Amino acid sequence: MKRRDFCRMAGAGMLASGAFAVAARKAPPVTLVLAPSNLGLRPNGDGSQPGAWRAPQVLMESGLADALGARHTLQLARPDYQHGPQTNTRIRNGHTIRAFSLELAQKVRGVLDGGGFPVVIGGDCSVLLGGLYGSRLAGGRGLIHVDGHSDFSNPANYDTTKRLGSVAGMDMALASGRGEPLLTDWPVVGTPLAADADIIQIGERESDDPEFYSDLHATTITQLTIQRVLADGVGTTLERVVRQLEAKRLDKVWLHVDLDVLDERVMPAVDSPGRPGFNYTQLSEVVGTLCASGRIAGAEFTIYDPDLDPKRRYARPLVDCMAAGLKVRA
Repeated sequence: MKRRDFCRMAGAGMLASGAFAVAARKAPPVTLVLAPSNLGLRPNGDGSQPGAWRAPQVLMESGLADALGARHTLQLARPDYQHGPQTNTRIRNGHTIRAFSLELAQKVRGVLDGGGFPVVIGGDCSVLLGGLYGSRLAGGRGLIHVDGHSDFSNPANYDTTKRLGSVAGMDMALASGRGEPLLTDWPVVGTPLAADADIIQIGERESDDPEFYSDLHATTITQLTIQRVLADGVGTTLERVVRQLEAKRLDKVWLHVDLDVLDERVMPAVDSPGRPGFNYTQLSEVVGTLCASGRIAGAEFTIYDPDLDPKRRYARPLVDCMAAGLKVRA
């Protein structure tokens, strides 16, 4: 082994061991927040509602609370899904999403103010707004957006008069202050929920597509495609991410994980499956390294659709994946 390789491995080991020591010292207890929403998704082709709202119940039945060692579980009521447009908004279920986000934010803030670690289980990606808002109310700053898609649809890159916007495809744009004030301007914190320079997007797989969001590249949002992460190695990439958090003094960051960042060969039961993507071990490493840094305030996991998994083949592997990533706090 060359000396420089040994030094790099030793340095990485010191970073990891130091991060795990921070996690072990603090280790706030997990509180599960169940957010059974499908409000941010388009109807299925047959007009039925997407089944992502069932995910919290199915994952709980698959042992999620025990696997995470959750001390408490908070349950939100399922909000009503509307197929048609709502008054004075071109965002599907826009007013309902705002109301649900306000409710979710108070749950998340309460957990954080009480010294806990909230783990929000969606539902679809629209729950990002409530989780991130709650984190901001509790003094947090910054967003790590782990997702196979950047979810950056906004009025600058699509015609809002021709179709209703679906928040599951625009959650990062809304979080960064792009879109209708209904979902970008929030009491106390205003807009945005996260500044571009404080957002890291990990996992985009379609950035070379001609229809990719051209305006995203002009921002200061850090963009780490799945192709780059897999080429450089998950460990090396996350080492850089942690150093970036340290340099920006981001120590109460909200972590969003859309499970479509998993490769469709291991996880097809999501709204928009695709490849390449992480396997379960790699996603656990992503979550674990970030949590071990001591800089993550709370996390959410979204977009698993039990209706696409009638035999529940993927529920327990998802539980194990989440538990493996979050266990470093214990």
